[in-house]
Amino acid sequence: EGNEPEDSAKITYSELLHKVCQFANVLRSQGVKKGDRISIYMPMIVELVVAMLGCARIGAVHSVVFAGFSADSLCERIVDCGCSLLIT
Repeated sequence: EGNEPEDSAKITYSELLHKVCQFANVLRSQGVKKGDRISIYMPMIVELVVAMLGCARIGAVHSVVFAGFSADSLCERIVDCGCSLLIT
């Protein structure tokens, strides 16, 4: 369920696993490896969960910055955690 009550989607475990594996492969192709720090800047959508689980699948540490933060707040969080990739 998204931020608004009418924003909802249904996904099976099998579909989720497929999307997570695909995204983990995308991360690997971008050079992300175990222990890398990743920031995720997205609203509450299915792709946010896929990105989080994709990071976890390859052992990358993720930090979620919700889309309501300003550009300055996002910048501070990226610098503080020393992330190597920003997912939007």
